[in-house]
Amino acid sequence: MPDASHSLPNHALSGVQSMPLRQRLRRVAPYFWTGLRGTWAGAALATLVGAATEPLIPALLKPLLDNGFTQGDLNLWLVPLFIIGLFLVRGVAQFIGQYTLARVANDGMLALRKDLFERVQQAQMGLFSRHSASALSNTVVYEVQTGATQLVQAFLVISRDGFTLVALLIYLLYLNWQLTMSVAVIVPGVAWIMKTLSKRLYRITKTSQEATDALAYVVEENVLAHRIVRLHGAQAAQNRRFGDLSRQLRSLNIKSTIASSAMTPATQLMAAMALSAVICIALWQSRQGGDAAIGGQVSVGSFVAFISAMLMLIAPLRRVADVAKPMTSGIAALERGLALLEGNLAESGGNARPAPVRGHIALQQVGVSFGQDLAPALQQIDLDVRPGEVVALVGPSGAGKTTLVNLLPRFLQPGSGQILIDGVPLPEWDLAYLRQQFAMVSQDVVMFNDTVAANVALGSGAVDEARVWDCLEAANLTEHVRSLPQGIHTPLGHNASQLSGGQRQRLAIARALYKDAPMLILDEATSALDTESERLVQQALQRLMQGRTTLVIAHRLSTIEHADRVVVMQQGRIVEQGTHAQLLALDGLYARLQAYSGQEGQQ
Repeated sequence: MPDASHSLPNHALSGVQSMPLRQRLRRVAPYFWTGLRGTWAGAALATLVGAATEPLIPALLKPLLDNGFTQGDLNLWLVPLFIIGLFLVRGVAQFIGQYTLARVANDGMLALRKDLFERVQQAQMGLFSRHSASALSNTVVYEVQTGATQLVQAFLVISRDGFTLVALLIYLLYLNWQLTMSVAVIVPGVAWIMKTLSKRLYRITKTSQEATDALAYVVEENVLAHRIVRLHGAQAAQNRRFGDLSRQLRSLNIKSTIASSAMTPATQLMAAMALSAVICIALWQSRQGGDAAIGGQVSVGSFVAFISAMLMLIAPLRRVADVAKPMTSGIAALERGLALLEGNLAESGGNARPAPVRGHIALQQVGVSFGQDLAPALQQIDLDVRPGEVVALVGPSGAGKTTLVNLLPRFLQPGSGQILIDGVPLPEWDLAYLRQQFAMVSQDVVMFNDTVAANVALGSGAVDEARVWDCLEAANLTEHVRSLPQGIHTPLGHNASQLSGGQRQRLAIARALYKDAPMLILDEATSALDTESERLVQQALQRLMQGRTTLVIAHRLSTIEHADRVVVMQQGRIVEQGTHAQLLALDGLYARLQAYSGQEGQQ
């Protein structure tokens, strides 16, 4: 069977290496213990009370058989009262135990999920290149919920049935210690079975997690690329890919079932051997008349009570044996969340918050490389952008334009050189404050499944509706928004798919206007638009750029002719810069790009 990692390179959230169960439990304990000690105490007390009632059931059989049926001197009214009271106490105790442990599971899950989402929001940008969206969402949403539920349910079984086993064993010792010792011999055997199969279950669970991520990643790819898949008729190939991974996951699930299912018959077989030994010893004791606990003879009531109590051991013993699978699965799932927390550091910045921000950008000998075997993305970049200046970045694909602008809000870190804004190096800026100074409009517009107003005022807290309308007006979008059923309160749906490309671009411009940042990044903001949409977007962009330091990346060179300066890049270097007219007169790379752009426009 192929390894899941071969199907999904560099995206699966890897867990920790195998470690002792106690150490793994210690890693997840803080989320399910801190602030929940009282809840745990209530659960333990309720479980203890419920377990203590278990021996009372076989204990009732002894007086019923010895006194009630044989001698007839048992008060008949006491029997139903005892049984009803017993089951009432058991029911209340079980309810409280399950409720309190459900609170533990959900409170712990809430705390861990909250920390995970915050870490995703604050993690260094490399997290999103190493892990797919499906793997991250699977860990934050499903793995944590599954892990918390399974782990706490496992503790419920261990505590409830563990206490029950202890209570029954104490009662058995009271009745006949010799027979009880024959029962106790199965405990080491059950412990060995659980330890051996638990290790195998843990390994299978970790592999299954990777296979699940691989399967989810295929679904994610095909959802995002559904048009391309259909256009190229690739459905059959993708179906085979999905089928191979599904069969791989199926095989792992079957192996997991085999390992967990083997515990029950093995435990029951050992219990049957112990039961056979007890019956033989009890019959021998009866013939010998040597039961010290019953005063020299084994009564029918004491024997039935003993056998009943012993048979009652089998069910909790089986459940304790079966708990290995949910416990190992729960721990493995939670460990993936912990690996996300511990293995991905939060972004860091300085404390500088200069005000007012003028927008003076300076890059000094900046270099960026994405790998030793790859050519540098940027090499020895020196660029000084004055406050309020509009600078266009042009060049062939792969020249490093997008890499350069991503350095400014620290989405990327330079490998060499330094970047300063208003004379302050970027690492010294308070990171959140730094990013407040930038607005961005790109070709890949991202909108949230929220209202128009919430998308325009993204991140600003309270929404100023009058200001939203002003920004929509400046973005040439007022007429369309007024035609929506609820105006600016209309939900946009998934990524505003109900809007056209030009409308989504103008909505992104309205968002940038609302933010009112002193520096602006435009990354191919008018690409792939029809002529009318481009005209409206260009008008909105002209309003947006007024008074702001602006870096413009444009494929259509006609859109940047009025820039204060054009910087031409090639293979990670700046090869030319000047005004549009100066660069045309230079007759270099920009002139060739302009000629090519003109021919493309005529076509």
